[in-house]
Amino acid sequence: QVQLVESGGGLVQTGGSLRLSCAASARTFSRYAMGWFRQAPGKEREFVAAVSGSGALTSYPDSVKGRFTISRDNAKNTVYLQMNSLKPEDTAVYSCAATYLWVSNWHPSVFNYWGQGTQVTVSS
Repeated sequence: QVQLVESGGGLVQTGGSLRLSCAASARTFSRYAMGWFRQAPGKEREFVAAVSGSGALTSYPDSVKGRFTISRDNAKNTVYLQMNSLKPEDTAVYSCAATYLWVSNWHPSVFNYWGQGTQVTVSS
């Protein structure tokens, strides 16, 4: 069983930055690939970023590539999402998730464990 707790959300102006953190309870944290998803009201959950267990591999959709950076610190059982050049359309609840897999299509069903999420609001 893996418990995930996100933090770092908040209100930021367009063009600003935020760094989200996700702390994991897993003793074998480095075995899990970690991902970030977001969900805006009335919209489906959207993949934002993924990082492999070692941190060597990352994956992003075009919508955030070049603006968002995912990283992890396995010694601290924590994964991060650095978000720069934020836009109003980035407003959503951001959740982290864990999976044993590394895939090319990051559908939510790939992930076994989820955090509760943290709200990110970007004002125009």
